[in-house]
Amino acid sequence: MAALTMYPDSERLDGGNRVAFNLYIITAVTLFVLMMLLGLTMRLGQATWLSVPPDLFYRILSMHGAGMVGTAALATTAVMWFFLRKYVRLHLWAFLTNYVMFMLGALCIIFAIFVDGYGALWTFLYPLPVHGMGLWSPNAAALFMLGYLLIGVGMLVFYLDAAAGIIRVHGNLGRALGLQWLFRGTIDPDHPKAVVASTMVVIANTLGILAGAVVLVMGLVNIYYPEMALNALVAKNLIYWFGHMYINATIYMGVIAVYELLARYSGKPYPISRPFLWSWAVSTLFVIIVFPHHLMMDYAEPPWLVVMGQVVSWGAGFPVFLVTVYGALTNIYRSNMRWTMPSRLLILSMFGWAAGIVPAILDGTVRINLVMHNTQWVPGHFHFYLLLGVLPMALALMFHVIGQRADAPPNTAADRLGFPVYLIGGLIFVLAFLDAGHLSVARRMATHLPAWTATDEVGSIGAILVVLGMLYFAIRITVGLLKAPARGEPHGGTANTAG
Repeated sequence: MAALTMYPDSERLDGGNRVAFNLYIITAVTLFVLMMLLGLTMRLGQATWLSVPPDLFYRILSMHGAGMVGTAALATTAVMWFFLRKYVRLHLWAFLTNYVMFMLGALCIIFAIFVDGYGALWTFLYPLPVHGMGLWSPNAAALFMLGYLLIGVGMLVFYLDAAAGIIRVHGNLGRALGLQWLFRGTIDPDHPKAVVASTMVVIANTLGILAGAVVLVMGLVNIYYPEMALNALVAKNLIYWFGHMYINATIYMGVIAVYELLARYSGKPYPISRPFLWSWAVSTLFVIIVFPHHLMMDYAEPPWLVVMGQVVSWGAGFPVFLVTVYGALTNIYRSNMRWTMPSRLLILSMFGWAAGIVPAILDGTVRINLVMHNTQWVPGHFHFYLLLGVLPMALALMFHVIGQRADAPPNTAADRLGFPVYLIGGLIFVLAFLDAGHLSVARRMATHLPAWTATDEVGSIGAILVVLGMLYFAIRITVGLLKAPARGEPHGGTANTAG
């Protein structure tokens, strides 16, 4: 079966495709290391092991929040592009436009924060960005928002190109999602899971990006024409709609790597099914309307919107997650899987997603949210499914690709050491956050009370291990990508011949 071909010819990276993919991945792993170092700096400051002035702390927090989410999107966009291009025609210019716009936007954000002193966090909640209290100017806030706008426009270009390619092959987005098979009919066994997931992302995140563009443009106008006042509640809803959709898209783009690669390492088919199609159809709707669970503490929020966010929060995380994890577990059961770096990372991603979603759903419950939302429980849950879920999905593809370009499979002694360092460090790091939330340690505070520093110290140790593991991954992947393909490299080997 084609699904079991380890390195099919349709995935070969030649010429411009290889250059573009390398740009995405090398940039992403470099930025991951830098953003993790910023995160480590904050944890060391909270633990009082390092002196970090409060104004610098909030600038770092603004950069870390915006930069880490943006970098995760950059890496998982590369995952989506890598696999979707096999099934529909994607234009290289659109993929490269997204990269260029991302880099321009990143430069704007970096300049706004580290040169102009912006420190109003990734949320840019109105009217905070224009009231820098002497720490930053309105121009810094405008530059930060412009950076977001550039990144969003670049991703929108890529999504529109993907949508055009999907419609050209499947007729419309509904058929690409497999809606015609939800109730009846024989499912096409060759209908690609990558197309289903990509279609969901295109629909949902296009709406999120457009919501973000609206509030960003309104915010930019308000900065220079303050007489045009904004409705703060409307602005906050648009911001969190945009932010929630954007970060969730990284999960749904990243999981394509699981669908495409797992069967190759297990040697067992991973067929599409009606429950799979139902889960993605339901999640397409749920992920669009679940964002009000971020706004449960806003007393002015319309009650119907909060109720919707509460009800959907209990169900939104389960459909795709359950069908994916169940499918992955049944696929590896009695498969005699070869445990190389890609396969380890794929299974780790399932664990990270599964474990991280539990505290997320708990926090999405009103009574728990009232107590836990402004504590470190929240960074605990989203670091869990990003650090141990989304990032391993992207890393699995990266190691898979360098395995194709090397004489030896990605399973060296150093790989086998780097993986547990990253895993153990990640677990220590996120559990320290969750424990701090359980103890009601406040989030987003530069200076902690002496009674809070114990979890900060444990978290700092975990962060150090994570940075060391990610630094190794970054060097290993970069060197592997820049290495010329091995002479006589097979492109059609089966899973049974994978190292």
